[in-house]
Amino acid sequence: MHPFFNGLISLGDPQLIIVLLVSTLGGVIIGALPGLNATNGAALLLPFTLSMDAVPAIASLVAIYCSATFAGAITAILINTPGTPASATTCLDGYPLAQRGEAGRALGLAVVSSTIGGVLSVVCLMLAAPFLARMAYHFAPPEYFALTLFGLSMLASIGEGSPLKNLISGSLGVFLALIGVDMLTSVERFTFGSNDLYDGIGFVPVMIGIFGISELLVQASLLNKKRETVKMKAIKLPTIEDYREVWKAILRSSGIGTFIGILPAEGATVASMIGYNEAKRWSKSPEKFGKGAIEGIAGSEAANNAATGGAMVPTLALGIPGSATAAVILAGLMVHGVRPGPSMFTEQADFAYTIFWSMMLVNLAFLFVGLTGAKIFARVTLIPIPILWPCVFIISIVGAYALDQSMFDVWIVLISGIIGFFMRRYGFSVVPLAIGLILGEMLEQRLGQSMVMLDEKWWLMFTRPLAFVFFLLTIIALFGPYLWGKIIHPFILKIKS
Repeated sequence: MHPFFNGLISLGDPQLIIVLLVSTLGGVIIGALPGLNATNGAALLLPFTLSMDAVPAIASLVAIYCSATFAGAITAILINTPGTPASATTCLDGYPLAQRGEAGRALGLAVVSSTIGGVLSVVCLMLAAPFLARMAYHFAPPEYFALTLFGLSMLASIGEGSPLKNLISGSLGVFLALIGVDMLTSVERFTFGSNDLYDGIGFVPVMIGIFGISELLVQASLLNKKRETVKMKAIKLPTIEDYREVWKAILRSSGIGTFIGILPAEGATVASMIGYNEAKRWSKSPEKFGKGAIEGIAGSEAANNAATGGAMVPTLALGIPGSATAAVILAGLMVHGVRPGPSMFTEQADFAYTIFWSMMLVNLAFLFVGLTGAKIFARVTLIPIPILWPCVFIISIVGAYALDQSMFDVWIVLISGIIGFFMRRYGFSVVPLAIGLILGEMLEQRLGQSMVMLDEKWWLMFTRPLAFVFFLLTIIALFGPYLWGKIIHPFILKIKS
């Protein structure tokens, strides 16, 4: 039977349904809490998925990703504080609308727009899968090596800092990936005689530290911050008039979000900003934006949720995370022995389609959850920070220790958290570090396989068309912006003048 239908049939497993529903509820709570986001939630959940089978484990991480991205709109509308960075533009029109006594209407628009954007992006993901499967036949170790190198070149633009700081952060991640024994030569590297470092530094403790513990330290400086809340009587579904006004913005932003999500180094935050700007650009009443325009809410929310499906395309098909949360999901895939890449759609097609259908179910589930329980979930915003973040700290430590019942992993979490805190304080994004740690190990393995395959004649990789294309794209990604800004663009202006 075709994997498309096998994946759908897999949703008949009661255990998987329960996992998805519980994860969706958990994701909504995480997304509704200011300071926590989908990346933090996935990183905290990751160690607890290790005792699960691969399908429910990855499905739960994906459910957190999708539902938390949507739930950020709850706090954005009610307290003018985005629960996730991807909902920052939702504040611009959601909160003014709530101040006019229409919080229920604003949340209704956000829920429906998020669902449509998410569903359309999953449909695009399913349509892209057969094409990606055909690509798998042309990939060998040299192509995978060149592709991974291209993924590392994206680190310059994947974080919030400057390109140079992002590359430094990513290089630190690659360095951490080199710690341990080289499997090809059996040479110990940077172990300093410690048996705990013999197998290297695991993804999971580092993820928990740089995303969870570092955020705890950042939030510790916000203890005295006050939040203004808006009362909401009941959530309301959009009216026919509302749909007539926003349907173009929803479809446009869904396409934008899916495309932006597919691009490595982008994500839901960038998608929401572009979706909002394009909604304003094409609106018949752009002057209403910033004052409670429902098109602004629809454009922002459809785009950021569409980006979740789009981000899974490079994550599953190429092994290159499309966002920070996708990097955590990629770590989960590798921990469970699932190797992402074009071959996934031939060797593990049933698994891939099960994840697709799980994403579809999650997007439909948070439509129900959002419409029926947004008012209840909004109350989690009342949890004081001095209570919330100590709980996050305990979960982080328990999760780290539960991996191998090792205090060494706990120390890795704490050290990673402190490093992540100071990196963020001085303008270094932690996202490139996480991706560098993941791709660094993949890069080394694929280089070793390529050298064995080519009898150590590394230059033969440039004679392979697909590998050569990825090498060329890597050079363009690293030096293209500099050449354009310093040489090509000034030359064009000089010719025109």
